[in-house]
Amino acid sequence: MEKVLKPIILGINYFSLFYVLLISSIYLIQLIGAAIGLRKYSKSLKYTDYQRFQESDNMVPISVLVPAYNEAATIADNTRNLLSLDFPQYEVIVINDGSKDETMEILKKSFSLLPIYIPFKRSIPTKKVRAAYRSAVYPNLVVLDKENGGKADALNAGMNASMYPVFISIDADSILEKSSLIKIVYTFMGDPTCVAVGGIVRIGSGCKIVDGQLQDVDLSNKPLLMLQTNEYLRAFLTGRIGFDQMGMLLIISGAFGAFNKQAVIDVGGYTTGCIGEDMELVVKLHQSMRDQKRPYSVKFLPDPVCWTQPPERLQDLKKQRKRWQIGLMDTLLKHKDMLLNPHYGRIGMVCLPYFWIFELLGPIFELSGYIAVPLSWFFGIVNLRFMVSFYLVAVLYGTILSVGSLLLEENTFRKYPKIDQLMKLFLFAIIDNLGYRQINTIYKVEAMFGFRKNRSSWGTIKRRTFQDDGKKEGTQTTK
Repeated sequence: MEKVLKPIILGINYFSLFYVLLISSIYLIQLIGAAIGLRKYSKSLKYTDYQRFQESDNMVPISVLVPAYNEAATIADNTRNLLSLDFPQYEVIVINDGSKDETMEILKKSFSLLPIYIPFKRSIPTKKVRAAYRSAVYPNLVVLDKENGGKADALNAGMNASMYPVFISIDADSILEKSSLIKIVYTFMGDPTCVAVGGIVRIGSGCKIVDGQLQDVDLSNKPLLMLQTNEYLRAFLTGRIGFDQMGMLLIISGAFGAFNKQAVIDVGGYTTGCIGEDMELVVKLHQSMRDQKRPYSVKFLPDPVCWTQPPERLQDLKKQRKRWQIGLMDTLLKHKDMLLNPHYGRIGMVCLPYFWIFELLGPIFELSGYIAVPLSWFFGIVNLRFMVSFYLVAVLYGTILSVGSLLLEENTFRKYPKIDQLMKLFLFAIIDNLGYRQINTIYKVEAMFGFRKNRSSWGTIKRRTFQDDGKKEGTQTTK
């Protein structure tokens, strides 16, 4: 038996080391691509006069859609923020998706809502819209009160009621910087083939936000929030930009994305009953455009900023990461016919295989290595040098990527200019690879084994108000 098992265990060890080396090398290539992309983007900003477009009547009018389910803690500040943005012509549509808390009452009280009748075409079937309201104070604010159908259904209802050709989706626990709408919508004017644009999402915990306005950018003192701050920087400033540079962007965050409305309607809108509705929509757009052989583009911009609230408790982080992994798995399975299909070009031949191997199955490979290598050393199957090499490669490459992302941030946007902020970020960039990354790997593997049971369940996550004191808490649940 020992003669049979030993080669198998050795094979697992060497495969795990090979996998860690391969994925780390891919991430390093993405980092280099991101550096090139950021440099090009920074140069383009020098020749773009956003102030001129802010005051121009030639800008494409847009609809901002905010799906809300049990968002009493943040909905008022979120809506105030959206109503104060720099943009010549836009509407804000908040969709109350059958909330069981005080979300609707807070909206009525805070914005002096009056019942109205909105005639609109039901381009996409949705749950019943019970009532519509317009603010007596802000004419461009519309609130829909509908039966609960989930985030995708709420966004579809918002699209049906919207007036304008481009819509932006934003989560109710997020706020935008003043110029974010101008910057993200400008892409549609410069590229008529553009069907979707993603903006960057940053962690807002620690920032000073009063009445929906970002007054000062700072960092949280909580370790879990700091780890997520670094994680978001790495994901957006390397991963998203890297894929954008290769023309293979597959994910636009549901927290902040802009879309050509007709293109989305043509593919049936957001898919209901789907946890990963944001990624699923982007994959549908890729598939539809290539099936029709239409020229199109899906882009990411690192400058339009959305500040969001991350999970503050480990159990909430676990729910979020399991949900993300289940959404990824669900989307990949729904579109498995695109995998390795030359008809879909780089998306089918390169991007989707990457997501299958490294994003979906990768956590299993990684976790196998974390378990198999030390056990093999303990039983004398591999020597100490091999075990140390495995962990050094995993930690060192991860640290290089995290620190590289911070250098890109500091060299380009400087959202955290103070020395103490940078030192804090660098410290957590190192800590990130000494436990936090491994915990997330465990969550992803657990999600995959519970896929069938949890594929339609979002769970419940605690939310706080945007105010600094953090004394008030709310519960946010999305079905």
